[in-house]
Amino acid sequence: MSILVDSSTRLIVQGITGREGSFHTKRMLEYGTNVVAGVTPGKGGQTVEGIPVFNSVEEAVKETEANAAVLFVPPQRTLDAILEQIAAGVKLVITIAEGVPVKDMRTLYHLNRAHKELMIVGPNSFGVISPGKGKAGFMDHSIYSEGPVGLMSRSATNSYETVNEMTKNGIGQSTCVGVGGDVIPGTSFVKLLPMFEQDEQTKAIVLIGEIGGTDEETAASYIKNHMKKPVIAYIAGRHAPKGKVMGHAGAIVGADGAGSAEAKIDILTAAGVRIADSPAQIVELLKQVL
Repeated sequence: MSILVDSSTRLIVQGITGREGSFHTKRMLEYGTNVVAGVTPGKGGQTVEGIPVFNSVEEAVKETEANAAVLFVPPQRTLDAILEQIAAGVKLVITIAEGVPVKDMRTLYHLNRAHKELMIVGPNSFGVISPGKGKAGFMDHSIYSEGPVGLMSRSATNSYETVNEMTKNGIGQSTCVGVGGDVIPGTSFVKLLPMFEQDEQTKAIVLIGEIGGTDEETAASYIKNHMKKPVIAYIAGRHAPKGKVMGHAGAIVGADGAGSAEAKIDILTAAGVRIADSPAQIVELLKQVL
């Protein structure tokens, strides 16, 4: 098994005729992902890598029975693109764009929480991959391997480094999810944790967080009260100066220390989470719990 993406996924690529959309459509097809449709307004009737292009999501879903989407559209058009997916009945929407306007993500944040069946992953996400089953995103799939560890991360780079170390040490992954690093994420750690807990393939979970926001603190409360599977966490940004934005839009530590790596590590530790000092140490901790 896996979560979010598997052999039953019928994927739409919104923005398929653009440079990034067409390139990563080819890569997803090479990996075996069941890409069934592309959407670009005004370019319906074309094909990209043999995939039919439609003018609207509604038309694509009607003709192909698509049930998931990955968006390669600019941040300013992300809100409209996601609303079009929701209106057409698509329940899993993965958003790659970085820097989606906060006011737009505020709208999507509340939609995502009001509709339990809806899953908006991102923005600023590398996508979702279930090794051996399929991927929806832009990650280099050559470093992934099928196995028992579920991974969710706010940082693409730290995720890649961790997965690479895991695979080199013979530890594969069930599903890896790029939660994204923008100020307001569509999907949080706490929405993914129960899915990993219920997934038969997943035996342990890796949480890669970073400074800023409160997702790690919320996840800690859920882990303490509901999780039975072991959780290992790595928090990036331990040496970031307070009050300074670091890279990702959401990675900011308040002058009072709120959102700091130390605060997140303390509350996760109190919840029973094993804390790693580096991606390499994540592997060592995984060897202890698997």
